[in-house]
Amino acid sequence: MMKLYKNFGKKEKDMKKAKIQEIIDTVKQQELDLRFDHFSNEDAYDLGNHFVKKIKDDGIEMAVQIKRVNGNTLFSYFSEGTNLMNENWMKRKFKTVLMNEKSSYLMWAFNEKGGRGEDPIRDAVLQGMDSKEYALCGGGFPIKLKTGEMVAVMLASNLPHEKDHQFIVEGLESYLKSLD
Repeated sequence: MMKLYKNFGKKEKDMKKAKIQEIIDTVKQQELDLRFDHFSNEDAYDLGNHFVKKIKDDGIEMAVQIKRVNGNTLFSYFSEGTNLMNENWMKRKFKTVLMNEKSSYLMWAFNEKGGRGEDPIRDAVLQGMDSKEYALCGGGFPIKLKTGEMVAVMLASNLPHEKDHQFIVEGLESYLKSLD
């Protein structure tokens, strides 16, 4: 009887690893697909307003920012129901994306896949990312040109981290489609 419980735990861990690998594969593809021909400050303004419209159309409370890789804020919007905590989360997500040139959700998934997910604060520190400065969670996405150069970071905060990521992806997909 004890052996059954051991196998169940192993099976559950294997299923979790398979799910994490699926997330990794999906997010990597999103990062390849959601690229820009060019990205100016005016493009950031248009993209930011596209996200504000999505926030209002979806009837959600959300904070969004677009920052250049040099840290310059190109666009910022905080709907009612957001606060300084959202800004702090976005600062940490920005640093995570900037350091790794990958989405903060992908970095979360890499951390989970490594089997270290039981203590994300310790794991981030082991990767050189102090949890006071970096966030291993969804809500930060690299804005890259088709050449692969990262030029900015799209940030979102106020939903569960997986939904912050999905909000960004859906918004980028619809924005890029509108340019065609």
